[in-house]
Amino acid sequence: MLKEGQVRIPSGCAISGIFARDGKRFSGLKAVQSIAVMHDRSNGLGGGFAGYGIYPEYKEYYAFHVFYDTLEARQKCECFLEQHFDIVNLSKIPTRKTPKIKDEPLIWRYFLYPLPTKLKASQLDEREFVAKCVIRINTHIDGAYVFSSGKNMGVFKAVGFPEDVGDFYRLEEYEGYCWTAHGRYPTNTPGWWGGAHPFAMLDYSIVHNGEISSYDANRRAIEMHGYQCNLLTDTEVITYMVDYLNRRQGLSMEEVAQVIAAPFWSTIESKEPEEREKLTYFRNAFASYLITGPFSILVGFEGGMMALNDRLKLRSMVAAEKGDMFYIASEESAIRVIEPELDRIWAPRGGEPVIVRLKGGE
Repeated sequence: MLKEGQVRIPSGCAISGIFARDGKRFSGLKAVQSIAVMHDRSNGLGGGFAGYGIYPEYKEYYAFHVFYDTLEARQKCECFLEQHFDIVNLSKIPTRKTPKIKDEPLIWRYFLYPLPTKLKASQLDEREFVAKCVIRINTHIDGAYVFSSGKNMGVFKAVGFPEDVGDFYRLEEYEGYCWTAHGRYPTNTPGWWGGAHPFAMLDYSIVHNGEISSYDANRRAIEMHGYQCNLLTDTEVITYMVDYLNRRQGLSMEEVAQVIAAPFWSTIESKEPEEREKLTYFRNAFASYLITGPFSILVGFEGGMMALNDRLKLRSMVAAEKGDMFYIASEESAIRVIEPELDRIWAPRGGEPVIVRLKGGE
């Protein structure tokens, strides 16, 4: 008889997202309740959440969430942080002991801002300075891993079923205008704390269901620009590609989708001349950032969220609206459990992004 972990289920993993367009903050418990409905899509080897708007009292500071394997790793990391940042607050991330979450690392949180002298000497803009510091910590300080680094947002993840991860991190005590959630069924990489979703860089976070066959090509392309893919997982690569295309290349989120889930050439040929020219440019200029293989992803970013399927829609994804609330999930049941009466529900087409933003951009 085959045991758990010996069966490969490529359609496994669950994703869920909730977004309030009016910016009204709501409890992280809703995200926990939504993802818990899809319990059977994961196998207990990873779960996680990203919340936006959860640190209003520190909204001007970067919030670093860090895993440490040892006290020595924490000391080395904090030494680095003190040399490059003004740390206004640091503490352990509050957790709740539960027998379902085991072998947790040291989990710390820092609210910080780049030291003006270090930032000026680097000749980098603020966000690039922070991103490079995150990559340096994760690459060169053994036993330290910065898994969240944005402003007024945070990632919470662990090895376990997502509903247990939410209980462990006491997410009912947080409120945000956007939450994304993930239940993991790893197929190619082991279940460990750093490998759980979401993956994040600055305010970008990714939850992902699927498997990209273009991993090696995507990884080689993104590492040419200073990123280091240390975790051997496709979701890490997608996160860095979104950061590179949106933040560093200045593409809109709509254009990012047109790169990573680019239309087929036959589709491009059917477009009007101006649109055809733009899409042709994207396919040629960013050819190495095309994602191939089955996937559905949720991209969280400051003030918004994007849902995107692969071009053939090989992974399930359902969207819905109720007033100012927007919902997206792998299964309709994950939406209905928190909002039974919906104004609209639909299945987004393959390769066509669904993007929601705060009203007025605030």
